[in-house]
Amino acid sequence: MSAIKRLILDVLKPHMPSIIELAQKIGDIDGVSGVNISLQEVDKDTDNVKITIEGTGINYEAVEQVIEECGAVIHSIDGVSAGVKIVDEISTPQDR
Repeated sequence: MSAIKRLILDVLKPHMPSIIELAQKIGDIDGVSGVNISLQEVDKDTDNVKITIEGTGINYEAVEQVIEECGAVIHSIDGVSAGVKIVDEISTPQDR
């Protein structure tokens, strides 16, 4: 089976831990070489964040476990790249 190279997740998390702490915890997972967390929306008790993870062989179950241990939940998997290399999405006229 091809290794996962990139995951893009929509996540709902409590205000704590911070996105810095969450990024560090995800970054410590074997196979993860980089993490980007962007704050999308802030509510009274929660933050909605977009998490982009890149690596050589990302273990989705390990990522999910770390996220859940932080009290967060994955709303959706918004993107995934697998195989020998990452193929970037290209905009086409139909996307307008």
